[in-house]
Amino acid sequence: MALRLLHLAGSAVSDFHADLSLTYARGCLAAHTDPARYEHHPAYVSPDGCWRFPASFAPDAIAAAVAVEPADALAYLGRLGLDAVLPQMFCLPGMTSYRALFDVLGVRVVGNPAEVMAIGARKAAAKAMVAAAGVDVPAGEVLHPGQRPTVAPPAVVKPEDADNSLGVTLVRSADEFDAALDAAFAHADRVLVEEFVPLGREVRCGILDRDGELVGLPLEEYLLSGERPVRGYADKLAPSSDGGLRLVAKDNPDVVVVDPDDPVTATVWDVAKRAHVALGCRDYSLFDLRIDPTGRPVFLEASLYCSFSPASVLAVMAKAGGIELDELLAGALRAREQFGPP
Repeated sequence: MALRLLHLAGSAVSDFHADLSLTYARGCLAAHTDPARYEHHPAYVSPDGCWRFPASFAPDAIAAAVAVEPADALAYLGRLGLDAVLPQMFCLPGMTSYRALFDVLGVRVVGNPAEVMAIGARKAAAKAMVAAAGVDVPAGEVLHPGQRPTVAPPAVVKPEDADNSLGVTLVRSADEFDAALDAAFAHADRVLVEEFVPLGREVRCGILDRDGELVGLPLEEYLLSGERPVRGYADKLAPSSDGGLRLVAKDNPDVVVVDPDDPVTATVWDVAKRAHVALGCRDYSLFDLRIDPTGRPVFLEASLYCSFSPASVLAVMAKAGGIELDELLAGALRAREQFGPP
């Protein structure tokens, strides 16, 4: 019998987050088309807070769907008899409040629960938890508007709870702090200022939880340089021809899969598994780490979501490790069946 799977997309915060969500959600639906396995139910939350239940995530289908208030949406969701929900929302409420909503409804949520997503979204909180587990992190401080940094340059200034490198600046001298803080506070109420970790290598590591065993996936490496020592927004997203967003990193020759025999892999896997456990992750996790010139892995931040689209970072890593996309999703769904709701 086909699983009834809700694909929750959109954003109640901004058009940017809604477009980002749809970019991945459309790819996920297009990749999982076997009617014997899945009965797909798209749901879209618009920036005005209304819900729509379109036939697909195509723009015309969303436009044609009737907008309903949250209370009516909950009643409709209750009648669907869902087996699981696949969250595709990347704004802060989408990663936290909307996931928690399905816990209340008793519907299995694929991936990390709301409380873990909330910690991962707060970069300083995530750093503190993994540091307590013995993982190296850069020294830093959280600033509120009007406060001045005490971290000496070079330093990285970034919003404390934003993704995709929005508002991130490498400050090389103290007179650059004002502009960097303005850029970061444009995206968040709190800003994280961290010591700059000298560039050796920068990698992203994915971890899967398979029947209680943590499995490390092949690493992705970002080929940075002295001229471009940190990644920016333009390295990740760009406007697409249809008015949405294009995933720059997926076609970037400066993003490569690391040979699993590379000695850095085992070292990073060990650190990432400790971070996974420290944060209380479920089903999967994804971490950015800097390898300093001495070979020391330093935790930068957690990205605790997966869209199960071919463009998803975890999907790319899993394929490099011999796990096809359909098995990646099926494995996560089996885990939710095994451990039960929520």
